[in-house]
Amino acid sequence: MTSDVWDEESARRYDETSAEMFTPGRIDPAVDLLAGLAADTAALEFAIGTGRVAVPLHARGVPVTGIDLSGPMLDQLRRKPGAAGIPVVAGDMATTRVDGEFGLVYLVFNTIANLRTQAEQVACFRNAARHLTAGGRFVVELWVPPLRRFPPGQTAVPFDVGPDHLGFDTMDLVTQQGTSHHFWREADGSYRRGESNFRYVWPSECDLMAQLAGLELEDRWADWDRSPFTSGSESHVSVWRKP
Repeated sequence: MTSDVWDEESARRYDETSAEMFTPGRIDPAVDLLAGLAADTAALEFAIGTGRVAVPLHARGVPVTGIDLSGPMLDQLRRKPGAAGIPVVAGDMATTRVDGEFGLVYLVFNTIANLRTQAEQVACFRNAARHLTAGGRFVVELWVPPLRRFPPGQTAVPFDVGPDHLGFDTMDLVTQQGTSHHFWREADGSYRRGESNFRYVWPSECDLMAQLAGLELEDRWADWDRSPFTSGSESHVSVWRKP
């Protein structure tokens, strides 16, 4: 697999560096929507990480299983209250198979972009379809590539500028390869640098991948609150259904 793998240090800091994504305003709408789609069935999370979504979804009564490529991230998950009842498997989301069938498979926070080839991303859709029961749904949360921000000749754009964090993306508009560059301010005034690599994907490209996996687009929103997806939306939450 071409995905970056979170190491011990990155996994230990993950919840802290992604603190905004753990707020109720971010978590509750996602859990509400996913719980409604799961209904009385089980759910499988690809790239479960430290359980940001899986733990509260499990607490809502949805049986959740998870797959993640990083052992250290799974170690962080296992330490959390409420995570003991969540089975997890170490492996990649494009090929790893777990026992059972699921009414819901989901993949959040842009993580499908961690698969850095089109072939691997297609394989991820097919792997989701293999796990789904008839009528089951695959849900993906993903950003829309912000290419409007790139004037001719520019290769980098900022996505976060604050007192404690600076982040910008570099992208190759031919290969769809990109890197997110992070600079975090430490307590002593020094800065810690980190990078993560990705392949960006358009919503229409996702739809074609879904077709190749035998899935049909059912819904697409701009966010977990089901707000309309428009030409100005910066992200999308898409739902594909297995006939």
